[in-house]
Amino acid sequence: MAQAHNYTEENIRSLDWKEHIRLRPGMYIGKLGDGTNIDDGIYILLKEVIDNCIDEYVMGYGREVDIEIKDGIVTVRDYGRGIPLGKVIECVSQINTGGKYDSKAFKKSVGLNGVGTKAVNALSNYFKVQSIRDGKTKVAEFERGSLIKDSNLKSTDEVNGTIISFKPDEKIFSRFRFVQEFVESRIWNYAYLNAGLRIHFNGKTYISKNGLKDMLERRTDGEHLQYPIIHLKGEDIECVLTHGNQYGEQYYSFVNGQFTSQGGTHLNYFREAIVKTIRDFYKKDFDSKDIHAGAIGAIAVRIEEPVFESQTKTKLGSTTISPEGASLRTFIADFVCKELDLYLHQNTEAAKELLSKILQSERERKEIAGIKKLANQRAKKANLHNKKLRDCKYHLTDTKLKSELSEKTTLFITEGDSASGSITKSRNPELQAVFSLRGKPLNCFGMTKKIVYENEELNLLQHALDIEDGIENLRYNKVVISTDADVDGMHIRLLLLTFFLQFFPELVRNGHLYILDTPLFRVRDKKQTFYCYSEKEKTDAIEALRGKAEITRFKGLGEISPDEFAGFIGDNIRLEPVIIHEDSHIEKILEYYMGKNTGDRQDFIIENLRVDLDKISADIEMATEEELTA
Repeated sequence: MAQAHNYTEENIRSLDWKEHIRLRPGMYIGKLGDGTNIDDGIYILLKEVIDNCIDEYVMGYGREVDIEIKDGIVTVRDYGRGIPLGKVIECVSQINTGGKYDSKAFKKSVGLNGVGTKAVNALSNYFKVQSIRDGKTKVAEFERGSLIKDSNLKSTDEVNGTIISFKPDEKIFSRFRFVQEFVESRIWNYAYLNAGLRIHFNGKTYISKNGLKDMLERRTDGEHLQYPIIHLKGEDIECVLTHGNQYGEQYYSFVNGQFTSQGGTHLNYFREAIVKTIRDFYKKDFDSKDIHAGAIGAIAVRIEEPVFESQTKTKLGSTTISPEGASLRTFIADFVCKELDLYLHQNTEAAKELLSKILQSERERKEIAGIKKLANQRAKKANLHNKKLRDCKYHLTDTKLKSELSEKTTLFITEGDSASGSITKSRNPELQAVFSLRGKPLNCFGMTKKIVYENEELNLLQHALDIEDGIENLRYNKVVISTDADVDGMHIRLLLLTFFLQFFPELVRNGHLYILDTPLFRVRDKKQTFYCYSEKEKTDAIEALRGKAEITRFKGLGEISPDEFAGFIGDNIRLEPVIIHEDSHIEKILEYYMGKNTGDRQDFIIENLRVDLDKISADIEMATEEELTA
């Protein structure tokens, strides 16, 4: 019989605002993470602060924003009106307090819930706010949401604005770090969506004059485009469109200056409108897949009181342009159908190239249809889940729980029985799966997607991930390339990167691909053991053990025992995200590294080989000294 529990007034507890945010941070900022994913919590904290600066700019106050990140401390300064001095503390520490409830002042603002900076305050071990307004300034400092210093009003000759500094709390964001590329990507998005705004980040200035057109030009520079970028702009709506040679589609979406990384209703309506307009223009019922294949586009809209599907505002749920307004679908469809149709009529050469691209995609799709069917049958016969894939037990049916846990699912791609065996025995079988490669995968650079279905290894891998028709059904949130840190391992890593970049670039762009960082050395004595990921860490460990240590160099993943591996792929896992930089281009990258052996690449290899040889020589000398000492 279950033990009875008393249920009295003493069991009822009220949490204050900061306690609730710290107890349930996911309700306010989504997932936590350590900064290795672009949607991790520390970037949401940064976004919440910058959003307020953007709202000031949109309202016509201040044309610059200063951002600095140093040693984990973030400082953001705008040149807007400044928080009203008598309400500085309340605006950053009282939930549901702010100026954005006044729809006249912030009619089409990003943040309307009065939560943003309060969450930043509560989830930071140090938080400072300063408002400068009409020759007066007010400063307040907090620790994990608790006020620790309330300064008196002072006179100042500084320009109006608000300055916020914070450091994320290490107790909540374990071993966090800000990845420069992720921060830059967010800043560029703010610049594109707010033409003319100057954003200064760690000494570099970001500015856009032509909005989304600048964004696509920057992200496609040097790549082969079927036709010039189409740029359409109206009141409260802006969109761009072109087609390239890459597989998949590459769409970006924004609402009220906010990048919606998971899309939403506005992106769905935009994609629908493109299909309808093209079908009507060419008077042919093309398959929507052929229209979207190779598409690169973006849409930005401004609507009143947007409704998002989560507090992090990464996916729009609104179906109207205002609470009592017209349909958002109709608003987008009317604009796109009219303006895109007009453009195609006026630019006949671009219309011909677009038609050529669609017909090319149609031919390729029909060409691989038969091969695809046979490949799917082979995948079933190969008994995928028993031989190649050691799947996780993640099979929850409750949608909410499944959504929350899906963020933790991981697939490790390994090579060889020993490496896959070590990871399989040490993984978390509930959420971590292992896919074992047989030898080196095919170099698929320059090949068509037909090869994916003809090559058993690549076909089984895409089936394991369920990305055959895009990443909407991706079975694992993190896909981790787990190879040895030797020449063969690096080669396999490069071949896998080529496969994903060539055929599934959206997997990389959406932050799902990682490299497993495993220790190179084990340094230990009878009492302590250090696992070292670099020469410096090894040197530090030797010093910590006062020079009397046993040093083991791990040559491959298979040499690490399952018991030891459990510590590397659990809570202490080290992953390096595979990032496509803002100014990097897939075609150029693959051509340089995987194309014909050009003089430039030869020079690059020779130059870097010299550095590696010097490092290897130093390692040998150090190892010899250690052996002599022993």
